[in-house]
Amino acid sequence: MGTESSKRKRGAEMTAAGWVVRHPGSVAAPAALVASGVELGWTATGGILGGAAAGLGAWYRAHPDTFDRFAAPRIRSWQRRWLRYIGPRWRNALIACDLYTTHRKTGEMRVPRLVRVHSYSPSVDTLTVQLHPGQHLRQFEAKLPELTEALKVERIAIERVKPRHIALIVERREPFTEVIDAPEMVYDSDAVDPTDLYVGETEYGTDWRIPLLGQHIFAAGATGAGKNSIVASLLRGVAPLIRDGSVRLWLCDPKQMEFAKLAGIAHRYADTETAAAELVDEYVEDMQATQRQLQQQGRRKITPSPLTPLNLLVLDEMGALLTYGDPNVARGLRKQLGLVGSQGRATGHAMTGLVQEPTKDTVPVRDLFTTRVCLRVTSAAHVDMVLGENARLRGALADEIPNDPATAGIGYVIRQRSRVPMRVRAAYVNDGELDELVEFVRAGWRSADLRVAA
Repeated sequence: MGTESSKRKRGAEMTAAGWVVRHPGSVAAPAALVASGVELGWTATGGILGGAAAGLGAWYRAHPDTFDRFAAPRIRSWQRRWLRYIGPRWRNALIACDLYTTHRKTGEMRVPRLVRVHSYSPSVDTLTVQLHPGQHLRQFEAKLPELTEALKVERIAIERVKPRHIALIVERREPFTEVIDAPEMVYDSDAVDPTDLYVGETEYGTDWRIPLLGQHIFAAGATGAGKNSIVASLLRGVAPLIRDGSVRLWLCDPKQMEFAKLAGIAHRYADTETAAAELVDEYVEDMQATQRQLQQQGRRKITPSPLTPLNLLVLDEMGALLTYGDPNVARGLRKQLGLVGSQGRATGHAMTGLVQEPTKDTVPVRDLFTTRVCLRVTSAAHVDMVLGENARLRGALADEIPNDPATAGIGYVIRQRSRVPMRVRAAYVNDGELDELVEFVRAGWRSADLRVAA
């Protein structure tokens, strides 16, 4: 005979025992405190606790780096687990959002269990949740707006951890309240890794880094969203390589505003639509010449050096180049950029594109970009166009970023392993720091082949 589920509910004492087993510290800590008081005396026990607190305070004041790395996340996690996400509050929030199941025989309401809380930064918590049979991540995705309000937080993203376990990434408050300083420029080329360049910070308080070598970068954002700071930060990161000729900058600048300052250090520069088409044609010819060279040498990729430089093509205002201008010129550009996107990574021909309207009609080569950033946009549909299907549903609320100068550089990227949206902010590079970049490169310039196509 097949087994059948009982109509009786589990006893309350067994439920309590299970809770104690899952949280042994809830019994061990009070038991240890009582045992110490009985054996050593309450005065000695108070002294031990006071000494531990004083030591913790001294660590907090004396060495912030190690305290914030090791102690602070654990203290925050414990405090938020038992004060912020304590049982009844968590249970009531999920019930209010219809995120529970009901046992078909006993009628028992079964709420997903909060397994673990990790607080890696003051503004972000990661909640590991165990689902009941019959529940799925998609049910939580559909209820994220309601759950965000029920928990009284700013934003929630979601990912699948393992079968029947999901993680809710809870942004309690805006993590970026201050402008991030421009990246420092190191002097030695050997200190630069073009596959790991600092461009800002993540919502977890860690460095936001982007690979330049072997990648194509696409950044979308409305006017004033801070797209140019991403490019400027990358260029400051590889400034020694530009100076020494290991990186060559090809710049299409139809707007002729911020990037006009970089014309003097660009290998090629174009400020009109026709000139940009000529520049991209030459860029493709250089890429194909490198392909032939690698084939003759039996190599599959380059190592940036003055003999085999990393070529970076920067396309500002891609809409103006690919859609809004002369249809014949735009058609040729689309074809050539398609070649760069599909063939340029191995030869060290990377492109970075900036656009305000990321639709397929505006940027038909959008899917060829491997690294994508979505800053503040004007439409909810733009988020999925940039970051991929259902990115907004999973928590990338780039269309809800306020249109305020204080939010410039704030946006979302997709974490590659988990495919979860992560909030980031690019460092701000002002005009003076762009001038500093130009002076740094020109002071030690080793390239004699400079020409402006304008």
